[in-house]
Amino acid sequence: MKIAILGAGKLGINVMETLLDGDYDISVVDINEEKINRLSQSYDIMTYTGDIRTIETLNNINIDSFDFVLCCTSSDDINIIAASFAKALGCKKSVARVTDPEHMNQLDLICHNFNIDAVISPDMLISAEIYHYLVEKYAITSGIFTTNKIAMVEVEAARDTRLINMPINEIRITFPNLLVAGISRLGKIIIPNGHDIILKDDLLFLVGEKANLFKYAKKIRKRKKFADVKKVMIVGGGRTGFYLGKRLSEYGAFVKIIEKDEKRCSYLSDHLKNVMVLNSNGTDIPMLEDENLDKMDAFVSVTGFDEENLLLAIAAKNHGVEDVISKISHESYDELITKLGINMVLNPLDISTSAILRMINGSDRVLSTVMLQGQAELLEIYIDENMNIINTPIKNLNLPDYSLFAAITRGRETIIPKGNDVLKPGDHLTILYLISHRGFIEKLFRSNSILDIIL
Repeated sequence: MKIAILGAGKLGINVMETLLDGDYDISVVDINEEKINRLSQSYDIMTYTGDIRTIETLNNINIDSFDFVLCCTSSDDINIIAASFAKALGCKKSVARVTDPEHMNQLDLICHNFNIDAVISPDMLISAEIYHYLVEKYAITSGIFTTNKIAMVEVEAARDTRLINMPINEIRITFPNLLVAGISRLGKIIIPNGHDIILKDDLLFLVGEKANLFKYAKKIRKRKKFADVKKVMIVGGGRTGFYLGKRLSEYGAFVKIIEKDEKRCSYLSDHLKNVMVLNSNGTDIPMLEDENLDKMDAFVSVTGFDEENLLLAIAAKNHGVEDVISKISHESYDELITKLGINMVLNPLDISTSAILRMINGSDRVLSTVMLQGQAELLEIYIDENMNIINTPIKNLNLPDYSLFAAITRGRETIIPKGNDVLKPGDHLTILYLISHRGFIEKLFRSNSILDIIL
């Protein structure tokens, strides 16, 4: 598949690096010649220097030969124009990165009039994940993922004392029809191996045959209601704070947004209904205390600075807030985050890249998908005869520790995989993986991937 990335910013480069593990012919275009030269020296890709708004540049790279075009410069207008021109000149699918909230109110009109296949908004994706975590987790009664006969539910380990301090490799002895696919521990998603031990405060993601799993979950799950999330404080009134505040207020929660830029506060006040907007420095902890931080059901820090977000998250946790969420862009904070006990940490690049890769793969391979706390993704993949991972025992595959084969559906048969099981053409494979390692999934799709992943 031929893919063109128009705009070599953070998102464009992240998508490119992920695609390198797949079976793709990648081209990157940017107006910055120095940036393009660095990319051409570091990666095995085609690079071009030019203004993507011009038909001349698009024709020079033979835009009509591309299967997928992603326009992801820092300008919404440039992205929309470039995506429209690319589609008009013959590319099969064009997608534009769009961030302006004003555009979000007219997405259908933009796609229709400019003949763009889709738009993607990193801030809207993040706000959607936070909303799902805060609101929908209180409403889930029948699992967070269901397909055919397979389902996934989340349960608190403390609700079943048999689970506490049990090694993962003993789970199948006590619960032969269940698989612990993931663990949420201190705000970090863990893909467990056989030697991991379940702790009292862990949140477990269990996979199994639907009827048996729901029967088990019904006995032990704590019943929660929508009313559990009533008051939310958001520090950072940027696009993510705006989208999240809007959704939560429409849901019925009391929302308080703290933003230090006075002009931005005026915009928020004019465009958000039933949301309290305070013009103040969110890092002023005494001010947060005066604003009843300790009485909030949830606290969300989405400023433009990772350090501020971490500091604020720690303060919220120390004040007893049940759900604390932060936006963190740099992976270098991973180990620190694990020790802080933050409930949910989101990386905008990872979430956006995962969404773009789903667009590229389409519904032929990816049958269904669900995100877990913005860090891991559960995919149902169709296995075809061209994938060389077929007919090979799973134990002979060098599966990395950030992924797990959770279930196999073969006709009417449901299989919780063991080492000797093999994948066959026509199977539906349910796989859980950390989205920061999305390239591994692309490698699975390659017809020659077996050369890379077999021991």
